[in-house]
Amino acid sequence: MQSKLIQALAIGELSWQDYANCRGADADLFFPERGASTRKAKSICAACEVRAECLDYAVEMGEKFGIWGGLSERERRRVRRERSQRERKVG
Repeated sequence: MQSKLIQALAIGELSWQDYANCRGADADLFFPERGASTRKAKSICAACEVRAECLDYAVEMGEKFGIWGGLSERERRRVRRERSQRERKVG
């Protein structure tokens, strides 16, 4: 499946979202009420073959809510900071 995914993405037939484990899942799992468990959403993400693409999308788009790429908004802020620091060191 992985090679088919890479081929489809390379020629633009499908987007990463078409391969996401969360596709068709209850959105409430990924956008829980404050203080509610994110365990189920994160377990769905953990087994997802497009988790990295999802996380990249959320970080680049500045998604403020929900679980994306298996991470909460707070966890994504850390990723943004780390990426920003790396870019400053390279640049």
